[in-house]
Amino acid sequence: MTDDIVSFDDELLLVVNENDEVIDYKTKAECHDDGGILHRAFSIFIFNEEGDLLLQKRSADKRLWSLTWSNSCCSHPRKGESMDVATQRRLSEELGFETTLQFLYKFQYQARYDETGSENEVCSVYIGKVRSEEVHINPTEISEWTFISPEEMDDELKNSPEKYTPWFQMEWKRIREDFWDKVEKL
Repeated sequence: MTDDIVSFDDELLLVVNENDEVIDYKTKAECHDDGGILHRAFSIFIFNEEGDLLLQKRSADKRLWSLTWSNSCCSHPRKGESMDVATQRRLSEELGFETTLQFLYKFQYQARYDETGSENEVCSVYIGKVRSEEVHINPTEISEWTFISPEEMDDELKNSPEKYTPWFQMEWKRIREDFWDKVEKL
């Protein structure tokens, strides 16, 4: 883990079609401009020994949804990088650890963030587990973090959805409805 900036607007991301087939490469900035260009992404949900979810509040320096709470880790594979390498790289860069991940599902979504830009992604969703003391956040990527029980998370999203990123809200709902048995077996 590092305290350095580890994500750059000029890194090349994988532009994909609706079938998640790579059709081009564009910079991260280009992929997020205006309505966004469809690109490959991932979201990771990490749980501790007690079954609580690791939440992060995005850094003030994030272009989209800065200072908004979200899932444990989310990012993009870079050109020439497999999903397995990308997910472990970002876990290490943002949270200071690596762990075994289990793929749950993939979905496509688009979300606009005022005039600043948009997310337009084919996103793979993963779950994993960590001991709480292994978490060492990168403060240039994450402004705050906490563990929260699933029940408290449900209440938070019901009562204050505006505090959370749109992809996190969609993913949490789907995990709770369709994949909770897999979370409980972590």
